[in-house]
Amino acid sequence: MKLLMIYMDKFAYNVTTKTLDEFEDRSGGKEFSDVLVAFIHVEKEDEEEVPKKVKKLIKSIKWAAGKNKTKRVILHSFAHLSLSKSDPKIAKEILDKAEERLKNVNFEVEQTPFGYFLDLVVSAPGVSQARIFQDL
Repeated sequence: MKLLMIYMDKFAYNVTTKTLDEFEDRSGGKEFSDVLVAFIHVEKEDEEEVPKKVKKLIKSIKWAAGKNKTKRVILHSFAHLSLSKSDPKIAKEILDKAEERLKNVNFEVEQTPFGYFLDLVVSAPGVSQARIFQDL
């Protein structure tokens, strides 16, 4: 699993093109402020150890959110950080489990629409811990 976390003053998205028919239809968009956006790429080899990968993902997100003094997190499936790609249903399962576990420890968590291309608006400060990459 590859994880790129960016703390953002502002993050917004608008749904454009559906890429995976098996997921629910979505439209519109949303805007957030003071948020850690986790760009998550689930790889094929992660399919065999979902619980372990979820645990590492949660630990990394909690650490980065703490460094940026926020309890707001957006989980964004971003299959552009590696050539290896998991089954989309496994990737969605991991995002869902991460969302649930983060909410259980009082984080405000949302996911961007899964299986879509999105128009993104990003405003990120140039500070030390605002951008973190991890290979989980």
